Amino acid sequence: MAKLKVGILISGRGSNMAALIRAAQSADYPAEIACVVSNREDAGGLEVARKVGIPTAVISHRRYPDREAFDRDVSTALEKHGVGLVALAGFLRIQSAWFPEHWAGRQINIHPSLLPAFPGLHVQRQALDAGVRLSGCTVHFVTPALDSGPIIAQAAVPVLAGDTEETLSARILRQEHRLYPLVVRWFAEDRIAIGDGRVTVRGIAPDATLLFSPEP
Repeated sequence: MAKLKVGILISGRGSNMAALIRAAQSADYPAEIACVVSNREDAGGLEVARKVGIPTAVISHRRYPDREAFDRDVSTALEKHGVGLVALAGFLRIQSAWFPEHWAGRQINIHPSLLPAFPGLHVQRQALDAGVRLSGCTVHFVTPALDSGPIIAQAAVPVLAGDTEETLSARILRQEHRLYPLVVRWFAEDRIAIGDGRVTVRGIAPDATLLFSPEP
């Protein structure tokens, strides 16, 4: 059976991209990384992808008159490689409505909070300022509204006394690297379905899509 081709969009170091690459190197993983596209030529993740032979492309948003024109060329680059799933991995561009509509049900993102809490930027500062006892990360389908698409899975991480943005972010990032490859596997195995704005995962109990990490 052919493996699902995944295209990854990055703007920086691409640590979640690297986690997906590592997962895809296992013979039994049902997805392959078909390409990595960045809007920045200095994105560190590009060299990581190139070292393992993954095709890369740099499409600078600065060369385009509007978001949709940029998004259409990004889409063309992905389609050139036969991509069936787009995975955002630290892609720091707000998409035009065209892109998530064109890739509806075929584009996912990982966000470092338990959505719908704390969308946007400076997420761990938001969490610490709010005094929450749990934070974490969320993998969700991408829709035109920022950080608001149907939730596929989450990983919860306790907020500890004395946590800073840096320590909390680092602990959550470890769970991101665990959760994202798992969700891509489910997608590749055709287990994920959306109905009435909610996601179900065939063969996976609803409580199994919430991972909990008690690690300090």
